[in-house]
Amino acid sequence: MDDPRQWRRPERQVGLVFDAGAREAGTHVNLSGIRADGAHLWVAGDETATLERLTAVAGPDGVLSRYGGHRTVRLADLVDLPAGADDEADIEGLARSGDWLWAIGSHSLKRRRIKDTHPDTKARKRLAKVLREENRFTLLRLAVATAGEHGPGAPQLVRTAESGGQRLTSAVLGGRGDSITDLLAGDPHLGPFLSIPGKDNGVDIEGIAAHGDRLYLGMRGPVLRGWATLLEIRPVTDPDDEHRLVLAPMDDGERYRTHFLDLGGLGIRDLCPHGDDLLILAGPSMSLSGPIRVLRWRGGCVVDAADVVRGGELETVMSLPHGQGVDHAEGITLLDDDRLLVVYDSPAAGRMIPGGVLADVVALRD
Repeated sequence: MDDPRQWRRPERQVGLVFDAGAREAGTHVNLSGIRADGAHLWVAGDETATLERLTAVAGPDGVLSRYGGHRTVRLADLVDLPAGADDEADIEGLARSGDWLWAIGSHSLKRRRIKDTHPDTKARKRLAKVLREENRFTLLRLAVATAGEHGPGAPQLVRTAESGGQRLTSAVLGGRGDSITDLLAGDPHLGPFLSIPGKDNGVDIEGIAAHGDRLYLGMRGPVLRGWATLLEIRPVTDPDDEHRLVLAPMDDGERYRTHFLDLGGLGIRDLCPHGDDLLILAGPSMSLSGPIRVLRWRGGCVVDAADVVRGGELETVMSLPHGQGVDHAEGITLLDDDRLLVVYDSPAAGRMIPGGVLADVVALRD
């Protein structure tokens, strides 16, 4: 476990304030992905089929004090979800690039949880039950419109839009035997883990970053003898259906590329591009409290980035505080070139505020 004396303490905290509907759905205590978009913040919780947009509010000194003005977007209003509008999509990561907001489901199987009130017989049965929920097995490309009646306005997620004379369409990959995990069925490293639930070190995608025409998908699991996995793909519009995606071939003709990173036994919790570098939020692959680190993979977003990245090639930027069973860092995004905003799943009681929860602003440099 990391020495608490080495933890990078936040410069300050800012509130994320949600409306009553999102709080009732538990979104504020199940945050799984964030991405800054100018003065706005896109937020995902992992137990709904929605995304949330918050807007920055400055204090009297002009410094960011909180995000409010909450708006909820139903994913089913933008794309056709394979399991319908109400089944959770388990969105675990967000990326913003060009005209798009990208969202990735966990692509993981789920094992039933045991509650303290369950008798032993029921507990045993629940541990044997593994579920596949189809909305989890999706990659979403969501069109962002910013033009308003009086010029550029707040970003809106729309099913279709026009931008610079081009038609933009929200689109989905998955649900038709074409999900990322379907593609991995024959993979020698990842294929054997497809039948294992995510929280048991099975396949579990939790981070996404966009750079150029490529997406980078960070996997919380499996961790292979201490090595974490990152997938690189090139999604494009299906020529036969503008609301569907297909994967274009990589330079070697394959439809994905795997990178293996020595994160010291940790899995990938989130990704965030920083120029051509890739910032990696790393944490335990399974359901336990443990070290949380932000690492920098220099040149991780360039086309010829290494397939095998050894520990000495990764810079540990910081270790983040964590609690026992609480305050699990789940999402990072750049506020500016020098600061990250960090959000937490299972927030501690001291992180709760009226209407929402506190996020941390952390300096990237000492």
